[in-house]
Amino acid sequence: MHSRVTWNWSAVGFLLAALVLMPACMPAPGGGTHAHRSPSPTGLATVSPSPAVTGPVSADLRDPAQVVSRDGLLRTRIVVERKKVELAGRPLWALTYNGQYMPPTLRLKPGDRMEITFDNRLDKQTNLHVHGMHVSPAGNSDNVFLAIEPGKTFQYSYRFPESLEPGTYWYHPHPHAFSAAQTAGGMSGIIVVDGLDEYLPPSLRNITEHVVALKDFQIVGDQIKTENLKIGAPTTRTVNGQLNPRIRIRPGETQLWRLANIGANIFYKVALPGHRFHVVAQDGYPVNKVYSADSIVIPAGARYDVLVQGGPEGTRALQTFPYNTGKAGNQFPQATLATVASAGEPMTAEPMPTAFGPTDDLATAPVAGRQTITYTENAAGTEFFINGKQFDHNRVDFRVKLNTVEEWTIRNNTDEVHSFHVHTNDFQVMSINGRPRTNYGLQDTVDVPPRGTMVIRSRFLDYPGRTVLHCHILNHEDLGMMSVLQIDK
Repeated sequence: MHSRVTWNWSAVGFLLAALVLMPACMPAPGGGTHAHRSPSPTGLATVSPSPAVTGPVSADLRDPAQVVSRDGLLRTRIVVERKKVELAGRPLWALTYNGQYMPPTLRLKPGDRMEITFDNRLDKQTNLHVHGMHVSPAGNSDNVFLAIEPGKTFQYSYRFPESLEPGTYWYHPHPHAFSAAQTAGGMSGIIVVDGLDEYLPPSLRNITEHVVALKDFQIVGDQIKTENLKIGAPTTRTVNGQLNPRIRIRPGETQLWRLANIGANIFYKVALPGHRFHVVAQDGYPVNKVYSADSIVIPAGARYDVLVQGGPEGTRALQTFPYNTGKAGNQFPQATLATVASAGEPMTAEPMPTAFGPTDDLATAPVAGRQTITYTENAAGTEFFINGKQFDHNRVDFRVKLNTVEEWTIRNNTDEVHSFHVHTNDFQVMSINGRPRTNYGLQDTVDVPPRGTMVIRSRFLDYPGRTVLHCHILNHEDLGMMSVLQIDK
């Protein structure tokens, strides 16, 4: 599953698009744009994407359909296939789960089991990762070393602990060298673990909640681009697969929004001018103290559950502000994500909670070991390394002991932001660039600034086995910035 394979774009529509667009074909540059290196037999992969699609408010926000656990079991089928879907007002070929660009939300409770019949109808191997979830990385559970070959069906089985934290997670493919292509093509969806309302005051326990899933795509002809992805290229940003949907709220009303960046590579700096986000969970982990922010930077893979209160009657743009990831990285432009429409009978604004979830603080825990993880990349931005090595699934890079706490130092020796993500167990950020960080709770995806250093602590609980840690900018992961972590009994 670890060798590079090129897609077989043989459909007549693809060939026609290639002929139409061939004059624009140019080799993708390196540097901060980080082009994926796989060649394309049609030349389509090297075509620059079309400008980002923007437009006026389209329709009311549609929350994804839900598959909900019953009597402790969530059982469903996921069919992976390439299919034409309606996006941004046009039909586009996409990589889909169950024929949808925005597939169902999987909704369960701590202690539940989940059984997924996974049917791969692509012409390429794939697999499934339940991002951020504390569950076994072995066997037919959250095992990213599995390869589900084209035409094959696999039975995934997960048994979640009673201690599984409530909040927002997501699912996406994790086959090495193809993670970015498949996720960018459309293969990602939301997972919700119930229980956040237990920490809310009674007056806020039955409020409206919305999934606000941030997904982006680059367009070439009549398809979503999947190869030679340039992170800084024009990309169309959607919420739940919709272009500028309308989010309805009453003046003074409090809603719960599940903000999740479930794309492959890009960053969002999300803001609703004139309003503040009151964070109640981050990366599927309830905060111990609610904090508020005018804007939130959300790297690929990260999630924030926030309370939002409706302002005076009128419309306001939910935006992503300009964001610069460093001189070797990318500059992301401002864009409108959705239109928030405050209207209707005003409600009395409820006071925001302060104390929230229980405090889990590893600052005083005995430290069993210390390790250093160093990010580097080549000058062209086409090869990425951890401790001077590119990913090799046959090599164990880091070992830890089950039921211990370790302190890791993550050094970013590059001129762009990289994110740090680890599977199976969350971590506490102790400091960034030597400055202590307030502990609101554990996380699983955090940015390390250019030429910066982050110190974290992690407790390895419940599950031994082989898993991975990596930069969650998936272009970087696919081009080597991932390591094998072995959790020993």
